[in-house]
Amino acid sequence: MARSSPWSLLAPLLVSFSLIGPASPTDLLTSSTDRPRPLILPLSLTPRHSSPSDRDHHRRRLLHGSEPRGKPNARMRLYDDLLSNGYYTTRLYIGTPPQEFALIVDTGSTVMYVPCSNCKQCGEHQDPRFQPELSSTYQPVKCNSQCYCDSEGKQCTYERRYAEMSSSSGVLSNDIISFGNESALLPQRALFGCENMETGDLYKQRADGIMGLGRGSLSIVNQLVQKGVISDSFSLCYGGMGVGGGAMILGAIPPPADMVFSHSDPHRSPYYNLEMKEIHVAGKPLKLKSSTFNGRHGTVLDSGTTYAYLPATAFVAFKDAIIKNVLSLKQIPGPDPHYHDICFAGAGWKASHLSQAFPEVDMVFKNGRKLSLSPENYLFRHTKVPGAYCLGIFKNENDETTLLGGIIVRNTLVTYDRENKKIGFWKTNCSELWKKKQEADGPAPSDSIPQSHNTSLVLPPSEAPSGLPSSDFAGQLHVGLITFDMSFSGNDSNENPNFTELAELIARELEIDASQVQLLNFTHKGNKSVIKWAIFPTKSAKYISKSTALSMIMRLRDHHVQLPERFGNYELVQWSIEPQKKQTWWHQHVWVVAASATAAVLLNLSIFGIWFVWRNKQQSVVAYKPVGSVVPEQELQPL
Repeated sequence: MARSSPWSLLAPLLVSFSLIGPASPTDLLTSSTDRPRPLILPLSLTPRHSSPSDRDHHRRRLLHGSEPRGKPNARMRLYDDLLSNGYYTTRLYIGTPPQEFALIVDTGSTVMYVPCSNCKQCGEHQDPRFQPELSSTYQPVKCNSQCYCDSEGKQCTYERRYAEMSSSSGVLSNDIISFGNESALLPQRALFGCENMETGDLYKQRADGIMGLGRGSLSIVNQLVQKGVISDSFSLCYGGMGVGGGAMILGAIPPPADMVFSHSDPHRSPYYNLEMKEIHVAGKPLKLKSSTFNGRHGTVLDSGTTYAYLPATAFVAFKDAIIKNVLSLKQIPGPDPHYHDICFAGAGWKASHLSQAFPEVDMVFKNGRKLSLSPENYLFRHTKVPGAYCLGIFKNENDETTLLGGIIVRNTLVTYDRENKKIGFWKTNCSELWKKKQEADGPAPSDSIPQSHNTSLVLPPSEAPSGLPSSDFAGQLHVGLITFDMSFSGNDSNENPNFTELAELIARELEIDASQVQLLNFTHKGNKSVIKWAIFPTKSAKYISKSTALSMIMRLRDHHVQLPERFGNYELVQWSIEPQKKQTWWHQHVWVVAASATAAVLLNLSIFGIWFVWRNKQQSVVAYKPVGSVVPEQELQPL
């Protein structure tokens, strides 16, 4: 099990960054004279400990931007899942006409980059590579004294290297960046990297590239701030355990009244740091010095890291405190023998019930404010034992930095208020933000960027697999059959998987009966295999509802279906939905017809039987002759 994503900060820590861009990136950007329309935020935030009227007022204030009214925001959806994928992605559009990409949101890096069409060593990612020749607004960044130049001395280059030996390199480019239909921010010119080589995990990942949100002149946030089109702030909101999704806002939002802030000193480290002083478990502080959380880079919050890492002394104290408070649970080995995970069985399957078995954890900042963590903020599901969970906080080997990855802020709105040098935290349901927004102010505007996906079934503009149902099914769709292909990789075994077990696991994750999942086809080549499945309605039901069918597909697509690691990593290759077949009059009345036919046959047999008996009786009466009566001879028929 990977303990962090390749772009993470300290696990692994970035060790080299050889990029020298122009001294003033704004010199290369064309400033826009158009003022965007007022912002309508996609948030429905409800502060705890507030009255219904206060909550409703606060929700309206955030949704309709009644206060404050200032610079617009780029509001964007987040996709994928932290633990299934190791990252969250957002959709970004580059060029004219726009070319779509799925980029990992990463607060621990700065440059934004995507694979270029002429890349000599780039992996197979979920979207086609960027084609500069197809964009009428593309401009290369010409070689100058402020950057490293390519071998021909014509264009500026960039290079990123990571501790686990993955890397990305290419040329600096300039084009129109668009933020999707739900953004109030108009498309802007920005610098980005056009990859011509990537190695390691960057080469293997499904996402197309990285969207750097860190501190630095080439960060997309810095570029937009320097252009004056957004305020110097952005927010991320990650979905909860087993749910995924979420939201991202580039620009300022009015913070909830009870948002918990910590000072973030931009000079303390090049990363987003916090002033953490203590950790409490079940209300009791760990016996640690406050300086424990101020070693090397201090306490760093990094969205590109999956889990959390504590200095050795802090980790031991935290682990012991958790074990002490879960005596009712059985400690078991972890899912991967290569790691000494601390896992517990017997907590139950529902994440909402974890607080009954695991203690609450508080992170206390220097200003005395507390960030309360529910169990989903420090646990991950055991992939082999149902109802078991493992600690998602580990020891930071040979480093005194406290690194807080995305697991810490699941279902938490995190505001990076760079202008006021602070970071805010507010617990909320991140996966419901967009749904609540749509309920509050209707459909999103559609005049910004034309989407290439069929949205007749109200699917979010994610990496929609092929096989979308036609618009004829946009109404009340009764689904008669769902088919989908799952591509599995990373399993080096030459043996075929246990299809019965796999079908049962898929059924359990989709919350349907195992008899509804049937294997259609299986192909295997190298360490990759493709399995085609079909999902049928239950025997007692005639169809699957549209909402249920779409929920299944989105859970598969967004990797909310968690399977044991022995099956490898899966991707949803394609899927299709077939409507319930319209039955003819004969199909609808088959039992009536069958009963009528049976009755008719029985009646005819009865009539024939009665006639046959009556006829035999009549023949017996006619054939009777008195004894001695003369019977006429009959002539033999010739042979």
